[in-house]
Amino acid sequence: MVFTVVVGLIVGKLLAELVLAALNRAEVRKHAAQAPAAVAAIMDAETYKKSVEYTLAKNRFGSLSMIFDTGVLLAVLAGGILPVMFGDVGAWSPEGKWDDALFILFAGVLLSIPGLPFDWWGQFRLEERFGFNKSTPGLWIADKFKGLALVFVIGFPLLWALLSLVNWAGASWWIWGFGLMFGFQLLMLVLYPKVILPLFNKLTPLPEGELKTRLMSLSERTGFKASTIEVIDGSKRSGHSNAYFTGFGRFRRIVLFDTLIAQLTPEELEAVLAHEVGHYRCGHIPKMIAMSAATLLGSFAAIAWLARSEWFNTAFGFPAYELAPSFLLFGLLSGAVMFWFSPLGNILSRKHEYEADAFAREAMGGAGPLVGALRKLSQKNLSNLTPHPWFSGFYYSHPTLVEREAALTKAKAA
Repeated sequence: MVFTVVVGLIVGKLLAELVLAALNRAEVRKHAAQAPAAVAAIMDAETYKKSVEYTLAKNRFGSLSMIFDTGVLLAVLAGGILPVMFGDVGAWSPEGKWDDALFILFAGVLLSIPGLPFDWWGQFRLEERFGFNKSTPGLWIADKFKGLALVFVIGFPLLWALLSLVNWAGASWWIWGFGLMFGFQLLMLVLYPKVILPLFNKLTPLPEGELKTRLMSLSERTGFKASTIEVIDGSKRSGHSNAYFTGFGRFRRIVLFDTLIAQLTPEELEAVLAHEVGHYRCGHIPKMIAMSAATLLGSFAAIAWLARSEWFNTAFGFPAYELAPSFLLFGLLSGAVMFWFSPLGNILSRKHEYEADAFAREAMGGAGPLVGALRKLSQKNLSNLTPHPWFSGFYYSHPTLVEREAALTKAKAA
């Protein structure tokens, strides 16, 4: 019964995703011949045509990938390979917990292998076709091995510590587990840009000049103290661009993609940074951290409850009351439930984006620089400016550019 319900949830999620993808394709095709007036003001006809082709190609590829991934997941759950692996790995150390941690890591790696051809195709065929891929096969392979090494170097001791909490804390292990994991997440906010990110990308200080002067001046007048402004060589992998800040307190730093610097004027870059500062000044960061903490706490409570339930592990061929299989199964299956709540998170995220846009408009003395930057980024990234509302509701954490411009214009008129 439990297995049937889980299969129903997984298949239901897939069907919903396929329906949403089909609705989005239909919406994009409806406007393919003639862009709406608001979109035509943003993109020229040739760029709009290319963005339609890119959106449809990504949509079709994404649907195929989802079908494949779901098929792999169902085959693994029904085939009994995971319980066999759990028994084999468990025989290495019957009295310890390190074998349980290895089981979770091995299972995760095993499940990621079938999707590698799709990952490769998306990078070297789809992205290459539209001029976004800047990576090489050698770099792609190196990234995979580095990621795998980090999984074991960081993931193994963390999982071992979590699983060992049961022996130390007893039934309240999940509260301590939440504290451990949440503390680790906060620590990574500081360590990631200093220790992990340099393994994949080169970070260099922004050179002296007009751009740095502008950005530091903006930082000062908006009360956003950053330890440094750095440029990341995102162009070694992709033509897409971005900007963000990371860390907190005296460890806070601003990071700009080199592709972003190449695409925008100094004033437009200042507006983009003003938007990012807006998230900080509007209190979005602590709110999102609090939401993440609440979700994490709920997840640990759910795992503890499932691990105590005789019916959960046994429905998938695992021994009852074993924590490691419950961890793994929760990670594999929780998405089938959380998917239906994603519109709620996106509503909040889009609200934050509107507020950050408004902050940037005030900081720049008008909406022009931010609008100019967003238009260029939409053009360069071939963004889909005519998504179906349902598709946007489930997948878009940001409003479309048409919606953002309308909000900025309306606020200005008011």
